Amino acid sequence: MSSAVDQQKKDQLTDRAHELYYRAQQNAPTSRQILGLVTLLIAGGLLLLLGGLALTGTTITVLLATPVLIFFSPVLIPLAVVAFFIIGGLLGASTFGVAVVSGISWAYNYYKGRHPFGADRIDEVRHRLSDTASQIKEKAREYGSEAKGFVQSKTDTSLAA
Repeated sequence: MSSAVDQQKKDQLTDRAHELYYRAQQNAPTSRQILGLVTLLIAGGLLLLLGGLALTGTTITVLLATPVLIFFSPVLIPLAVVAFFIIGGLLGASTFGVAVVSGISWAYNYYKGRHPFGADRIDEVRHRLSDTASQIKEKAREYGSEAKGFVQSKTDTSLAA
């Protein structure tokens, strides 16, 4: 009887092993996934290597250039300040020039009726301003006539008294 129980346990273990093997085959990564992982690992390793080389090169350059920069600093610092202001001025002037040319180009296109970007908003604002001006004009006429009537009523009563 012990051999029958042992045989039954052996069969159960075999069935369990087959089941686990079948599940592992179903969940196994495809060759495309493995190739992607290998590519990712190689690319990551190369980028890490290149980053390390760049850090090493930068460190060596700073170590070698520091004495030279310190020796020439009485000349380089004023030169750097002047270069900073010249470059900043040129960039600012060119930016302002580009803005002016863009504005003139936009206004020319708007004047010619080509409706550049934002022209609809300008037209809307122009219409709103003209409507508001009309309303203000009407209110001014109303207040003017009221004031005229008030002044006339006061002058008429002062003459009568």
